Amino acid sequence: MDPSTLYEIIGYVASALVVVSITQKSILRLRIIGLMGSATFLLYGLLINAFPIVLVNAAAALIHLYFLRRLVWHKAEVFSVLHVSAESRYLRYFLDFYNDDITTRYHPGFVYESSPDQFAAFILRDVVPAALFIGRNHDDGSVEVVVDYAIPQYRDFKMAPFLYSKDSGLFTDRGCTHLWSVAGSEIQADYLSRVGFSPAPTDDMPRRYALELESSTPSASS
Repeated sequence: MDPSTLYEIIGYVASALVVVSITQKSILRLRIIGLMGSATFLLYGLLINAFPIVLVNAAAALIHLYFLRRLVWHKAEVFSVLHVSAESRYLRYFLDFYNDDITTRYHPGFVYESSPDQFAAFILRDVVPAALFIGRNHDDGSVEVVVDYAIPQYRDFKMAPFLYSKDSGLFTDRGCTHLWSVAGSEIQADYLSRVGFSPAPTDDMPRRYALELESSTPSASS
């Protein structure tokens, strides 16, 4: 392959990485892909002896590395639970705002309707409402997971170890012995498996997953 053609391909790859990075909803992915784009542009600049390109992208790479370090090696985060009423205006605003993502990717067909057997709580991450949990109490002591949704910026599997542990108090305070959910999508099925749920199908719910609270401690999160 002619060197000039190879250099041009590297330039296109670098451009594509930069474009992809700015489409990311996750700040972590944005920084990682942005760093890859800057590094590739840096290589491109060195190959064609374009030192302004080298300087700009060296600076951009350092900036990405700085913020990545802050994202990965920051102080321990604080998780807490904020209970909300079924008629909470913020709850309804949150559900309306993220409705497309919730119903398309995680809980197809979900329509919120308040009822006496349901409860809702936000999972706060350093006081930011980063996830929403809606559950339904059943007479057998179980809680059905109606909604377990993390907003895109915090979808890094850190919250479920808190949510599904005794520390949250969300289930133990209710005397709940186990949780169960029906996976409405492959994404949700994968998530349930990753956070500690096991397949527990029934005749009328073939995609049912369950988590025994007394014997299970999930290791990943939403």
